[in-house]
Amino acid sequence: MKIISLHCDYIKFKPLKKALKQPENLTEERKKEIKIDECLVILTAVEKNDSLDLVKELVKNIENIAKQVKANAIVLYPYAHLSSNLSNPDIALDILEKTERELKKLKYKVTRAPFGYYKEFELKVKGHPLSELSREIGERSISKETSDKKIIPEEKYDYKQLLREISKSKLDTSKLKDNDHRILGQKLDLFSFSEVAPGMVFWHNNGLVVYNELINYWMDLHMKSGYQIIKTPQILDSKLWKISGHWDKYKENNFSTKYESRDFLVKPMNCPGGILVYKNKPKSYKDLPLKMGELGVVHRTELSGVLSGLFRVIQFTQDDAHIFCTEDQIEPEIKSIMDLINKIYTKFNFSYTLELSTRPEKYIGDLKMWEKAEKILEETLNKNKIKYKINKGDGAFYGPKIDFHIKDSLGRTWQCATIQLDFSMPERFELTYMDKNNKEQRPIMLHRVIYGSLERFIGILLEHLNGALPVWLSPIQVRVINFTDRNNKYAGKIMEKLNEQGIRVDSDLSSVPLGGKIRDAELMKIPYIIVIGDKEEKEKTIALRKRGSKNIEQLSIDNFIKNIDKEIKERK
Repeated sequence: MKIISLHCDYIKFKPLKKALKQPENLTEERKKEIKIDECLVILTAVEKNDSLDLVKELVKNIENIAKQVKANAIVLYPYAHLSSNLSNPDIALDILEKTERELKKLKYKVTRAPFGYYKEFELKVKGHPLSELSREIGERSISKETSDKKIIPEEKYDYKQLLREISKSKLDTSKLKDNDHRILGQKLDLFSFSEVAPGMVFWHNNGLVVYNELINYWMDLHMKSGYQIIKTPQILDSKLWKISGHWDKYKENNFSTKYESRDFLVKPMNCPGGILVYKNKPKSYKDLPLKMGELGVVHRTELSGVLSGLFRVIQFTQDDAHIFCTEDQIEPEIKSIMDLINKIYTKFNFSYTLELSTRPEKYIGDLKMWEKAEKILEETLNKNKIKYKINKGDGAFYGPKIDFHIKDSLGRTWQCATIQLDFSMPERFELTYMDKNNKEQRPIMLHRVIYGSLERFIGILLEHLNGALPVWLSPIQVRVINFTDRNNKYAGKIMEKLNEQGIRVDSDLSSVPLGGKIRDAELMKIPYIIVIGDKEEKEKTIALRKRGSKNIEQLSIDNFIKNIDKEIKERK
């Protein structure tokens, strides 16, 4: 069973027509529009093999969330779109009805939306960290049972059947546009997904080139800007997450495990690990600002129904940085971060707008600290004459933030970069430094990302450029094509020269007609095509065709190498 819980100001819904041949019978009252205020909405999808035995676990999860958000009114809302593996409708209705009864026994005010109908609905979700949560409920077992409840030994599994099951997933491209990054990912052989790792990317060689080149660019800029680069563990003790405040707020929405009777969390964010690096040895005012960057792999659970290529994943790489500084250093550090963000976004021809996101309904820390932090961010933006909008109540739970929304070539906006000002974490972790007078002081912490999620940024970039990546990012920068078999030896020498210079090159020396080979290279969005024929071999030149142009240029291989090498080094 899959559920999404939404803490709402209100929800209203009305059944319109039958979605099943035999939906549940409704009273006249339940046929009308119903509105419930201040409620916890539970979107549910009952799946195959789910049984009434799951009700106890479902109720336990709902009660846990309701207590955390302090909700007394609960709306059970059937939402089949969460799964493609739905249960028999009769079983699903039985489970929802029993869940309704059990929740009422716990003194909750429960409303169950009509089952088996198309419904119009409207809701307003609150903007705090616990307002949207997902759960997957069910008993998982590594053993398998026969109909008479006997356990099948591992060696008796039907491995061929298991192989068929894990091999059946295939991307349905029928409703996707040609420039959808999922289609481009297939065409350009960049990445794939598998049901054995939902929401986690299998990077192919071509895709990993793009991924690594973006990292190399990021590393170059950060090293020049005085950042230290760190790496912290994937799995961390619950003690750390309890101190940071993430355990109570996010443990149900993340991957947890046990080791020697201790609770651990697979990290959903990098900041607590970075804090431990700061705490590893005493700090002086001379060490500040201390800028630590981390390209950390994080995991956050999502229901399979909401996963969407690279745009919504479970495992992703965040280009995090944490700056520990004094209060006087906040403004220049924020300005420095904004300059870095501008440099990266203009590199890819992204325009962007800014929002100042303020204190959410659920937050940690002192109210005065929040007001002070919000004032500092506002004054920094105003002083630097930067246009922005106020996004009330959308700050992180530990501090206000500046969000950057990039605009792509299709006119869509994406929230990627963010700068968060945090007085709370240094307080909770008792971070200190010694000032000029040898007195202990508390540093301020800036959290910051630019790409955001590297996976998502690549997806945005692919659609923004329709797959035509700049030369420095292109997995294959040059393709060498022969006119006839007579030219293979000379084509091989050209390949060798390009390889020696570190240029990513491949060849098509097949018997396919020249027009077909050029078309194949164009479909792969390769920036440069070199055609080798008798004329080129005789004159020791190459015929060069640039992506997007039908013009052919004759030049020496040395001149071409000089030109493309400059283009790559300058990341054009």
